Amino acid sequence: MPQYQTWEEFSRAAEKLYLADPMKARVVLKYRHSDGSLCIKVTDDLVCLVYRTDQAQDVKKKFHSQLMLTVAKESCSVAIEMD
Repeated sequence: MPQYQTWEEFSRAAEKLYLADPMKARVVLKYRHSDGSLCIKVTDDLVCLVYRTDQAQDVKKKFHSQLMLTVAKESCSVAIEMD
């Protein structure tokens, strides 16, 4: 289970994993209030990517905006293919 040290590496790998098969990809966000840490896992049951940080607010904002852009791109391409 690869654990990424930088957000950029993790987000590129997570986007690639999601775009490979969007129906199998899952995301888990786990926040521990006691030490203020956030753990993000992205998996497709074969590969599990992990990113841990103590800068939860910044990462959550980046993560949600990037996730929405990725999903929007993917859904637009599906809509174009269906036409």
